[in-house]
Amino acid sequence: MYNIGDIIIYGEHGICRVAEIGPLKLGGGQERLYYTLRPYYQPELVIYAPVDNDRVVVRPPLTREQAEQLVSELPQVPALEIPDEKSREALYGQIQHSCDCRALAGMIKTLYLRRSQREKKGKRATSVDDRYFREAEEQLYGEMAFALGMEREKTPDYIRLRLGQDVPHQ
Repeated sequence: MYNIGDIIIYGEHGICRVAEIGPLKLGGGQERLYYTLRPYYQPELVIYAPVDNDRVVVRPPLTREQAEQLVSELPQVPALEIPDEKSREALYGQIQHSCDCRALAGMIKTLYLRRSQREKKGKRATSVDDRYFREAEEQLYGEMAFALGMEREKTPDYIRLRLGQDVPHQ
């Protein structure tokens, strides 16, 4: 169980602060304990999450050391192996729900490569690929930015610099 003030990863919402812990009255007079969560990047949003929930990943965020280690390992993170087009979106959804940073990095790599291949053929990325790419980046970069103590928008440039790649001028 987490405490008020703790910072956690709550599913696809990412970094959240535990604002309160207490019961919410539900129909039938049953009481359950709930975390009242405030997403770090959307503090106006309030999430009520059952403390005993086992369907959504709830875990501590990466530490700075873990985030630095992940950045250094990114070149070795493999792209996803997707057996067929029909399973593509289901696999993307599973990875997002897992909140596994390495799997998210593999998904981003896969979607980037897929976009590049489509562009070479004169095609645009699919709307599904675009959506999952944005959401995976938001999820991964949000957690990494928090762990590294930087703004989320600066995370991609930081990663490029760490990996010795050119950073586009803004």
